[in-house]
This record gives sequence, C-alpha cells and structure tokens, in this order.
Amino acid sequence: MGVVMAVGSGNWPEVKAVKGFRLGTAEAGIRKINRRDLVVMEWDEGASVAGVFTQNKFCAAPVLLAKARLNQNPRCFVINTGNANAGTGQQGMQAAKQSAAGVAELLNIPPESVLPFSTGVIGEQLPVDRLLAGLPAVIADLSEEGWLKAGEGILTTDTRPKGACRQFEVDGVVYTVSGISKGSGMIRPNMATMLAFIATDAAVEQPLLQKLLNDAVNLSFNRISVDGDTSTNDCCMLVATGKTGSEPLNSEASDLYVGLRQAVNEVAIELAQAIVRDGEGASKFITVSVEQADTVADALEVAYTIAHSPLVKTALFASDPNWGRILAAAGRAEVDSLVIERIAIWLDDVCIVENGEPAASYTEAAGQAVMDQEEITIRISLGSGDITEQIWTTDLSHEYVRINAEYRS
Repeated sequence: MGVVMAVGSGNWPEVKAVKGFRLGTAEAGIRKINRRDLVVMEWDEGASVAGVFTQNKFCAAPVLLAKARLNQNPRCFVINTGNANAGTGQQGMQAAKQSAAGVAELLNIPPESVLPFSTGVIGEQLPVDRLLAGLPAVIADLSEEGWLKAGEGILTTDTRPKGACRQFEVDGVVYTVSGISKGSGMIRPNMATMLAFIATDAAVEQPLLQKLLNDAVNLSFNRISVDGDTSTNDCCMLVATGKTGSEPLNSEASDLYVGLRQAVNEVAIELAQAIVRDGEGASKFITVSVEQADTVADALEVAYTIAHSPLVKTALFASDPNWGRILAAAGRAEVDSLVIERIAIWLDDVCIVENGEPAASYTEAAGQAVMDQEEITIRISLGSGDITEQIWTTDLSHEYVRINAEYRS
C-alpha cells in the first residue's frame, strides 16, 4: 500500500478532482445577493453513497428527505445556504421536494435520487422560487474541478471555505479522497450548523462505505465543539464513484481498505478541525485530551465538560491562566469513577495539578506563556484506566456574541 499523501497547503489546500464527481455553484439570491449560495453535486449511476445526520429531533425538512432517500440509488445533492428550511412544517417539506424535483428535471434523473441539504436561518420558509430559478446556472457550471466554488457556496457565518484532500496508491493505482465542509457556530457533537461532503473514486459497497463514514465521523465531526449547540441541519455525506475501475470493495481485510480508511479519516479530521479554527469569533484552537480513563464515555464526558464551560472558554479568550476553572469543570463531570487524588492536569507540557493538588513545579509565568499561544492543549490524566480520547474546541469571545446577536440583520 502506498503512503497517504496530503495535497496542498494553506487556508485552501489543493483539492483534487475525483473522477466521476461533478460540482456546480451559482448565485440564487436565496438570502443575500452577490454571493454563491446554491450548489449541486452529481455523479454517474453505480456509485455508493453513505450519510450521517444530525440527532437533533427538530431536524430540518431536507434532512428528513435525504435520510429517507439514502437507499434509493442517489445520483445528486442540491445544497442551499441562507435558509435552513428547519421548523417549517409541511410547507418546508414540500419546498425540499420541489428543490430536488427541479434538479432531477434538468439532469433527467428520478426525483427520489436527488438528496437536498440546507443551511442558514431556522424557522423561515425556503424561497423555493429563487432556488429553482438559480438551478440552470448551477447545472451549466458542473465540473470535476468545482471544489473551491462549492466550498464557498455552502458557507453561512464562516469566514473562509474549508477543503481537504488525500491521495494514496495501491497496486499501482492512485486513489483520491476530497472533501469540503462548512460550519463555524452551532457546533456540537452528535453531528454537530455543519455540512460536509466527501468523495472518492474508489469502488466500495454501500454497507462498508457506511461503516467507513460512521468510524470517520466518530473520530472527527463528533469530536468538535464551538458552542455546545447541535444544529437541526447537520449532515456528512460520502460518495464512492468507483471510477478507478477496481472491483467494489467489500471487506476490511485488504490494503485498499486500509489506505482508504486512513485517507477518509484524515480528510474528515482536517475538515472538522477547520470548522473549529473558523469558529465564530474564535481566537484560539484548543485540544482537550483526556487520558488514563476507564471508558471512552468517561474520557469524553470530562473533555466536553471542560470544553463547554463558559468560564474556561472566556479565560482562554483572555489568555488568563486561571486554571482553577479547568479543575472545577473536570470535577463536575458526571463520571462516577473520578478519584480526585489521581488527577493530573497540564497546559501543554506545564503541569498545573498532580495527585489532585497544585503542582509544586507550577509557576504563573509558565502558565501565562502557554495561555498566550493561539494553539493550546489541555491534558487531563484520570489515573484509572488506559483509554485516551481528544476533542477540539475554541475560546469564547466578544465577537461570538456580536456575530450571533446580529445573525439575522
């Protein structure tokens, strides 16, 4: 198996074309003028499609429709920004169906093979007339090279498009995995408003592709948090076009699966971390790592209790080494096996707590030096097991409040 290679660098990496996967983007004026806000992704018959969807019980009409159509030979996604089409009742469901039907008519494919996705303001009816009027321009724009424009076309409060790509080689064949994501606020695990679309030219049978995506999501999009809110519209989709010509992959016991799993995981993690780095008003990128836990659930409970603490997040924004807030958050995590005397806490490599007490070696100057950084790791050892888990989060700033206070203006 060849080495999985990252492609490109910087805010927008080089996202390679995936054979058989085409993207088109246009301005439909769904909420604002002079911005890309409508995207179509389309592929040939025979591809496999997997999806993971928000667990918010008030999930949007397009989510309900996409979930229902996932096993009906999907051929296309249609995505709009500016309007979430959530909390919109039967009228919203009709709008989602009309959006899909409009694409299907232009591409001459069955309406049930089109999966709709929306993101934006919740509780407002989708201006489906504008969406339908914008579709011919989107279809005319379809291209395997359309990743960047599509990355721009799905944004809401994001400040930049988010893309990632990996390539790897097996038996002389080069495979590509490319993806885009959006999201910067209302981000919380359980498919934290985020959308992600990933495609590969490998051939994979659908059940295995679904497992591959489930595993990747649990390592990436279900390991991030900006503000603790789970959106009504979150979705992550993975399409395998099969255009490399190989037989469809149906077993984990192969070099191709190992390479593909690594590539999909890395793309998903990079896209998820890009969402955190672009978190609304965020000035710091925080890794919370919990080690020596009895269970994965215990490790994540401690990690998220710290990550969601407004006191911890505001101290991080202020670069204030008030580590007592971290200690207090860890102590209120709902973990029955937590033994205070075993706990150790670090800011990067600076130990602040050992054996449940202030570390003798700790100095305020050392803590301040870490807190002044833009990237910080908070590491907690529970001293009770052998499980390690990590998540990624942000600080909480004045700008976050401003962005969300003015969101609909």
